[in-house]
Amino acid sequence: MAQDTNSQGERLPHVDGNAPATGTQASTGTPVETEAANVPSQEPAFANQTRAPQPAAQPEIRRETVAEGLPNGWAMEFLPDNRILFGAKGGQMMILPAVGQEGEPIEVSGVPEVASAGQGGLLDIALGPNFAEDGMIYYTFAEPRGGEGNGTSLGRAKLIMADAGARLENAEVIFQQMPTYDGDKHFGSRIVFDRDGMLFLGVGERSDTPIRDQAQDLGSGLGKVFRLNADGSVPQDNPFVGRDGAQAAIWSYGHRNIQSATLGPDGRVWTIEHGARGGDELNRPEAGKNYGWPVITYGEDYSGKPIGQGITAQEGMEQPIYYWDPVIGPSGMAIYAGDEFPEWRDAILAGGLVTQGLVVLRMDQEGRVASEERVPLDARIRDVKVGPDGAVYAMTEVRNGGGSTILRLTKAD
Repeated sequence: MAQDTNSQGERLPHVDGNAPATGTQASTGTPVETEAANVPSQEPAFANQTRAPQPAAQPEIRRETVAEGLPNGWAMEFLPDNRILFGAKGGQMMILPAVGQEGEPIEVSGVPEVASAGQGGLLDIALGPNFAEDGMIYYTFAEPRGGEGNGTSLGRAKLIMADAGARLENAEVIFQQMPTYDGDKHFGSRIVFDRDGMLFLGVGERSDTPIRDQAQDLGSGLGKVFRLNADGSVPQDNPFVGRDGAQAAIWSYGHRNIQSATLGPDGRVWTIEHGARGGDELNRPEAGKNYGWPVITYGEDYSGKPIGQGITAQEGMEQPIYYWDPVIGPSGMAIYAGDEFPEWRDAILAGGLVTQGLVVLRMDQEGRVASEERVPLDARIRDVKVGPDGAVYAMTEVRNGGGSTILRLTKAD
């Protein structure tokens, strides 16, 4: 790979805080995280809420590069014919050949203009629940909104694929995060369809102080999980429908910057959001509940000072199912379902931008974390998918437009 082989080579210490463990320093039965927390005085609310032990059986991993020379990617999806729909932060969308097949990437035309400065750009991509019949895809992007700023928006279009190329047809924006804000951080975002075809959209709170406080404001769309119908309209059984001053699309609130989300084997949506220096957290958002940011959180501010009052719990606010201090830098997420890694059946797989590898959480029967392991990959991991062959696919990135590679992870012989 054309990445820095130093597994901490792309860290920003003033942002990320203390360096996390890569996964090679600890032994079975002890926590994989061996480095100092940024806020060691903070205590977990229950057992295994952080620094869960490593499992007894951990597979040996073989990796191979299946695509390289790509622009900096943000999301990928397997199409029904096993080709890969790839989205790049700069606003490009392309179709990559199926793994093991020859061919050049096919550019997709008709992608909307994106605000790609900072953390903005073309973000998540998801196939619609009836893609095989109607060809609809959904995507999020940092949308430029004239002189007023920008915001995370949800679009959909029909993906038309032909020998001569591919294009988005009848592209439309079906939902906009409001208010618009003139910033370049914390757009989120990830898209998840549940088994009933409802669309869940996780977004960020735009980072800056004091606007990040709007994560607690039901009249604002910052720092929220939204629940929508597939056409972007609001389901009438959403928790805040009919409440004065509340945005009816809100499902849950008090989130920081959601860059990982997936549908669990229980049919419920799981998310992982970025903390500051410490405080990355795994949640299973429930209707109408408040997940605390920035009133309660683990970790600390980038300045090294407490966030708010520096508290980690308050009545009426939910605890994360799991948190990391130091941060892993989560992005991309999948639940493992396949035959390649039986040890990982139903485990959460998350990309680590800071840990520069794969983070694997195995869950217990109560939906809490039983163990954590890490697979060092020596590169920032932006997205994770389980392929139709049962292999795990990890998309790397290099900061500042240095390009992406797609790795295929299988079990070593």
